[in-house]
Amino acid sequence: MTNSIGEIDNADVMFVIGANPTAAHPVIGYRLKMAAKNGATLIVADPRQIELVDYADVFLRLRPGTNEALLNGMIHVILAEGLADEKFIRERTEGFPEMAAVVKKYTPAYAAEITGVPAADIRRAARLFAGAENASIFYTLGITNHTTGTDGVLSVANLALVTGHVGKPSSGVNPLRGQNNVQGACDMGALPNVFTGYQGVGERGARFKFGRAWGTRLNPRPGLTITEVFDAIYTKEIKFLYIMGENPALTEANLHHVRGALEKVDFLVVQDIFFTETAAYADVVLPAAAFAEKEGTFTNTERRVQMVRKAINPPGEAKPDWVILSALARELRLKWNYATPAEIFQEIARLNPAYAGISYQRLEKEGGLQWPCPDAKHPGTPYLHQDKFVRGKGLFTPVEYQPPAEEPDSDYSLLLTTGRILFHYNTMTRYSGAIEPFKPEEVAQVNPADAGHLGVVEGETVKLSSRRGHIAVRITITDAVPPGVIYVTFHYRESAVNLLTGSALDPVTKTPEFKICAVKMEKLATAGA
Repeated sequence: MTNSIGEIDNADVMFVIGANPTAAHPVIGYRLKMAAKNGATLIVADPRQIELVDYADVFLRLRPGTNEALLNGMIHVILAEGLADEKFIRERTEGFPEMAAVVKKYTPAYAAEITGVPAADIRRAARLFAGAENASIFYTLGITNHTTGTDGVLSVANLALVTGHVGKPSSGVNPLRGQNNVQGACDMGALPNVFTGYQGVGERGARFKFGRAWGTRLNPRPGLTITEVFDAIYTKEIKFLYIMGENPALTEANLHHVRGALEKVDFLVVQDIFFTETAAYADVVLPAAAFAEKEGTFTNTERRVQMVRKAINPPGEAKPDWVILSALARELRLKWNYATPAEIFQEIARLNPAYAGISYQRLEKEGGLQWPCPDAKHPGTPYLHQDKFVRGKGLFTPVEYQPPAEEPDSDYSLLLTTGRILFHYNTMTRYSGAIEPFKPEEVAQVNPADAGHLGVVEGETVKLSSRRGHIAVRITITDAVPPGVIYVTFHYRESAVNLLTGSALDPVTKTPEFKICAVKMEKLATAGA
């Protein structure tokens, strides 16, 4: 996130695209609702009629997988009507002519043809966003979980740059992280191509710096993404797999392929707080401590580093992750002699320039600091890019709309899209006896027209099939989804929706296209005939 959660309160315009904050990010969702109630303009772009639509001034109900066409259409209007921030573009950006040349053909009528959003609504949204004193964009997996996810992010950046809504309060480009410490994990180098602090493994200076700190020589070759890891098991490039705090046997795309890899890998270690679906495949399970059973820091979606304090002891033999990893390292004759999480954090601050001014002492006193925080006197950074971008000038990128990898046809006539519900947090809260009764089973959303065509009724269990697998799931009939679209969440092992999703990837990030695949819906009696 370029900006802070608290800045939502003073936003003039909020544009939510490819995100359902009230279900997946409820704290931020609440702030968005309150800001709208207090007079801020809210624009929502989503295939489904999510809760935020009730608070929206403009609802852009686009076809799944058409984000780039919608954003290009809005930018076309902004340029055609002279609404762009020409001073910002001239002084702080580069690549504008190339981007402008591409969006020239994305007239509101052309964008409407691709997206299904009325041209008048595209114009209205563009005018509201460009005309605001400050405007914020919020997005998440509805932008990134496509084969064109990178293009979607670049299109969002283009919209922020062309209007000058970045580098100031209550504006910016704000991706909402899916879990509480995803940002922190990335900051620590839990990505295949960087060390801690996004310092590239291919950079000689970075390898020397970390190699000297850790007393070893480091490989310059980037590692593999999660999807590539499972492919590499089949080719025997990977024979040993260590999974921490992740449940790919339920959450990864094309589960038949993933589960086959988990069965095939020579040796599998799973470190988790629950005996998950993935742990069932493990040769060794290492019981980890939950957040309230350990000390350390989390870095949240707004780049805020915060303390975690131990409230209770871990059950049984469970231990904090760092303790388990340190014990394993010592068995491998590595000199990992950390005594406390605070000592580990001192190393983080020493090696990551963005964390250099953060310490346990400051966090205890100040309650949380947002990186970059380069020295001990720095107050932290509420919003990024105030005077200049990290790369110097903001870069416009020409983006052409590309259709999804798989679309409905005569055999698979419905488009499946996936997401979350408020009651379950990924796959973890199914283990909570207090929460489970609220939503004990999946209920897929089906449009009345599609239900009528098949002759299914409210509450009926149907068979959903794709080219990769099938599941049985109960349905609810609702206008929240448009005709031709069915919505299923990924929380439920009993109806594991990722048995249906495919392996098509974004070529840059290698992220699977979770959000779109073609399916057919059948009555169970017919399906079994």
